[in-house]
Amino acid sequence: MDITSNFKHHFLLAMPQLNDPWFSHCVCYICDHDENGSMGLVINKPLNMALEDILSELHIRGESIPTQPVLQGGPVSPEQGFILYQGSHSDMQNMEIANNIRLTTSKDILQNIADGAGPEHLIVCLGYAGWEAGQLEAEIAANSWLTIPADEELLFHTPTKDLAQAAAKKLGVDLNLITSQSGHA
Repeated sequence: MDITSNFKHHFLLAMPQLNDPWFSHCVCYICDHDENGSMGLVINKPLNMALEDILSELHIRGESIPTQPVLQGGPVSPEQGFILYQGSHSDMQNMEIANNIRLTTSKDILQNIADGAGPEHLIVCLGYAGWEAGQLEAEIAANSWLTIPADEELLFHTPTKDLAQAAAKKLGVDLNLITSQSGHA
């Protein structure tokens, strides 16, 4: 399969016609995209859980636990935790996504965070979104997703409730004006 666009380090913004309950109104950050498929994290759907709850469940104690919501990262492996962060904590198992943005599933980072030595900017997710080879490209071609180049301001500094509108605005799109209805001339 020939990939004409690489969507790694892009946001996917669900269009109104995307009726899948998992992805309706979601913003997904693409962490990896190649000829074998794609992997991303839904970054605007908070769970009723905080990082402190996860650390407690894992018996990780610390003095500097930040107030951090846990997000519903996607339907695949919902028991698996993912930390998307900005920084150079390269001593841990991680995947560099772009510049200084990394992804890890290592529990070591959780202890570092609890000790106050972890990354300052991070997103905590349970589960991820995955697409088989060609699946994401087909969904984009079917207008299920709007693709938006990612940036650190949107990723780490925009409240989850404002993320979809802020991402769309980056392209000059007002989500309130988009409809799920299509017409034929």
